Amino acid sequence: MPSRHLSRRRALQLLYECDLRKIAPDDALKDYFQTLYTEENEQQPSQDEFMEQLLYGVIRDKELLDALITRRSENWKLERMPMVDRNVLRLAAWEMLRTPTPAAVVIDQAIELARKFSGDESARFVNGVLDALRKGEESAKGAG
Repeated sequence: MPSRHLSRRRALQLLYECDLRKIAPDDALKDYFQTLYTEENEQQPSQDEFMEQLLYGVIRDKELLDALITRRSENWKLERMPMVDRNVLRLAAWEMLRTPTPAAVVIDQAIELARKFSGDESARFVNGVLDALRKGEESAKGAG
């Protein structure tokens, strides 16, 4: 079983591929696991349940996530965001909303992914949007 960090990274890569190539998550997943085979490693890669939960959850709830991200990203249209940043935000927003993982952990992991795949400026942007989303969700829970 891979680490959750690795699962998040894999899910981000698959979301990016789906977004870029306009393909279904099943096709992206199949392509991804085929790339894990090598001449030296012909064993079936182990299933990554957390990665699949993230991937399919984000795809299923994409409209909701996009609306939440748009609301919290002042002066930024979703379609104008870099593709990596957009998918990091979707991934983290879904995990904050749909899993028991603490928001601080989700945000930290998202910042790390943004920094690795997009850069320091993106990491700051992702941090700001997710922090606003976290505060908005906490306010909504407190009011309800």
